[in-house]
Amino acid sequence: QVQLVESGGGLVQAGGSLRLSCAASGRTFSTYAMGWFRQAPGKEREFVAAINWSGSRTYYADSVKGRFTISRDNAKNTVYLQMNTLKPDDTAGYYCAAAIATIPRDRQSVSYWGQGTQVTVSS
Repeated sequence: QVQLVESGGGLVQAGGSLRLSCAASGRTFSTYAMGWFRQAPGKEREFVAAINWSGSRTYYADSVKGRFTISRDNAKNTVYLQMNTLKPDDTAGYYCAAAIATIPRDRQSVSYWGQGTQVTVSS
């Protein structure tokens, strides 16, 4: 069992930056691939970024490539999402995800979800 708690969301102007954090419980954090998804009102939850267990491989949605960076610190049981050059279209609830034996690049591959943190980008 893994519990995920996100933090770092908030209100930011377009062009600004935010860093999201996801703290995980449990001793087996380093064995999970981790990811971030987002969900805007009236839309489906979509993949944003993912990282393998060691941090050696990362994956991004085309819409955030070059602007967002996912990273992890296994010693701190934490995964991060650095978001730069934010746009109003990035406004959504952002959810941390953990996956077993796969990379969480779609909702079906996710084993555990966090409760989400809201990111609002004003124009």
